[in-house]
Amino acid sequence: MPTGPAPPAAASRFLSRLVQVRPGEGWILFWATAYFFCLLYSYYLLRPMREAFGIAKGADKLPWLMTGTMLVMLLANPAFAAVVSRLPRARFIPLSYRFCSASLLLFYGLFRFLPGHGGVVLGYAFYIWLSVFNLFAVSLFWAFMADGFNEEQGKRLFGFITAGGTLGAILGAGTTQALIGGLAVAGAVWKLDPSSLVLAALIALELAVACVGKLAPRFHLSGALRDASREPGPGLFAGIKLIARSPYLATMGLYLLLFTITSTLLYLQQGVIVERSFAGHAARTAAFARMDVWVNALTLVTQLFLTSRILTRWGVPAVLCLMPVLTLAGFGSLWLWPTFGTLVVFQVLRRGLHYAVDRPCREILYIPLGPEEKYKSKPFIDTFVYRGGDLLGIWTPAALALARVPVGAAAMGVAGVWLAAGVWLGKLQQRATGDRRASAGAKAPASPGAVR
Repeated sequence: MPTGPAPPAAASRFLSRLVQVRPGEGWILFWATAYFFCLLYSYYLLRPMREAFGIAKGADKLPWLMTGTMLVMLLANPAFAAVVSRLPRARFIPLSYRFCSASLLLFYGLFRFLPGHGGVVLGYAFYIWLSVFNLFAVSLFWAFMADGFNEEQGKRLFGFITAGGTLGAILGAGTTQALIGGLAVAGAVWKLDPSSLVLAALIALELAVACVGKLAPRFHLSGALRDASREPGPGLFAGIKLIARSPYLATMGLYLLLFTITSTLLYLQQGVIVERSFAGHAARTAAFARMDVWVNALTLVTQLFLTSRILTRWGVPAVLCLMPVLTLAGFGSLWLWPTFGTLVVFQVLRRGLHYAVDRPCREILYIPLGPEEKYKSKPFIDTFVYRGGDLLGIWTPAALALARVPVGAAAMGVAGVWLAAGVWLGKLQQRATGDRRASAGAKAPASPGAVR
C-alpha cells in the first residue's frame, strides 16, 4: 500500500458508513471521486449548450450530427492510440485532458470574437466535439480506475466513485441553469453569456488533471520511463485488432451496442408517450424534469448505499443480467400498458440502475486485462461502438415501420439477445479472472498498478 497521510478519523468513520472502505484506501477513494466529479461537472456545464446547438436548425439534423460524430470518433481513435503508444500513462492521461482544455480555449475565442458567435456551423462543430470529448474523457477515466484498483476493490469502491460523478452532473447542470437564467445579487440580476461557461468548464477540467497527479503515485505510475510490461505498446489499430481476436472484448462491444440500441428505442417511445399524455411545451418539460429528478435521486441513493453491496454479494455475472432482464420486462409492460405511469417506472428504474450498478459493473470487466485492451480497445468500444448503437437505434423504427413490426416487439427481441450476451460475458469474465489469478500465483502480484 502506498504511504501517505491518513484521512482524519471522523472522515474515515463517515466513509465507512457509506462504503466498504478499508484502511489506507481513504485518500485514494477521495481523489478518484473528486476526479470523476470534476470531469462530469465540466461536461454538464456545457451539455445544455450542445443540446441547444444540436436543434438550432431543427431536430431532424440530429441523425446527421450523430453520423458526423461517429466519423470524427473513427479518426480520433487512431490519433489517440498514437499518443498512447509513445507516452507512459502518467503523461498521456493528463496530456489528453490538456488537449481538450486547449480546444475549449479555442472554442471560447471563436464564440467571443466571430460575428454571430460563429453561427450554426461553429455550433455544430461544438456539438460534435463535445460528444467526442465526453465519451473519450469518461472512457479514459475508467481505464485509469481499472488500472489502479483490483477487482475486489472495484466491487466495493466503484459505486461510491460514480456517486461523485452523479453529484458533478447534478451541480454542473444546476450551475448552468442558475448562471444562464440569472442570479439575483444585491438587488440586481446577473446573467452569464453562455460562452463564458466554456471557461468554467476549462477550470473544472484542470482540477480533474490535478486529481490525476494525486492518484498517479498512489497507483505506482511514473512519468519518467515506460515499463513495457505495464504500458500500451505500438500500433495505431492494435485495439481494434484485439477486439476482433478476443471473444471477451468482442462480447463487451456487443453488450454495449445492444444496451445503446434499447436506450435509443426507449427514448423514441418516451417521446411518443409524453406527447400523447401532455398538452403543451410547459407540461411536457415538467414531465421530463420530474423523471430526471427521480432518476438522479434513485441513482445517488443506490450509489452511496447499495452498489458496493450488490456487486459484492451478487457478483459481476449476475449483475450483467440485471439490465437486460429489466429491459425485457419494461418493454413488455409498455407494449401491454403504454401509459405515462408505466414509462416513468421503467425509465427511472432503468436509468437509475444503469448509472448506479450496470456502469460500475461493466468497468470491472476491464480490470483483468492488459494496458493495450484498457487504453486502446476500451476507447474504441466506449466511443465508436456506443455511437454506432445510437445510429442503429435511430434508424431502426423506420425499418420496422416498413416491415410492419411493432417497436416494442423488436425491442424485446434485442433485449433477449442482450441477456444472452450478458450470460456469456459473465462466463468469460469468470474465466479471465481465474486465468489472471492463476498467472499471479505462478509469477508476480497480479497487477503492479493496483492499490494494495
